[in-house]
Amino acid sequence: MSAPVANDEALRARVRPDAATPRAGRRYAAACVVMLAACASYDGRNLQPGKSTRQDVVAAMGEPAAQWTAPDHSVQLSFPRGPSGYHSYMVDLDADGRVQDVRDVMGEAHFKRISPGMTETDVLRAIGPPVPAWTSYFPARRELVWEWRYCNEFNEAARFDVLFDADRHDVRSTLTQVESCGLGPCSCGR
Repeated sequence: MSAPVANDEALRARVRPDAATPRAGRRYAAACVVMLAACASYDGRNLQPGKSTRQDVVAAMGEPAAQWTAPDHSVQLSFPRGPSGYHSYMVDLDADGRVQDVRDVMGEAHFKRISPGMTETDVLRAIGPPVPAWTSYFPARRELVWEWRYCNEFNEAARFDVLFDADRHDVRSTLTQVESCGLGPCSCGR
């Protein structure tokens, strides 16, 4: 349900400066530059494979939520952007700490890799941590459910769930569902 037009206009008036006030216009432009700079670091798009270091990654994307070190000393870093965001980024570093790959793992191609029998750790390494507030345990089924938010191929906000056997801590099944916004699916604005 959308707000009345008057409320929408009042909101737009608060975020859009009056053309007759140059100072407000300059403040608005400065705010846009700051917001764009923040967005540039959201996904690590400025990181260069083979050149950028772990320090560059942390400076651009913040501290990782999780990391894993392989026997060859390469490192995988996880940067979930939920619950409001639709992305979760993985950054792979070689043994010398240089970026090898940066990828968004919130999508059908990555979800298809999640299969029955995988462990919780396997899932974490594949698509990163779930939204903690959306984790559920169902005692009667002895089932743990982890959930992520993503933008599906139809530009709809959706959820991806992994259902674990609570005793064995391995995947039973997965499911996806489209979020509802009243009369239909929510758009993710892609």
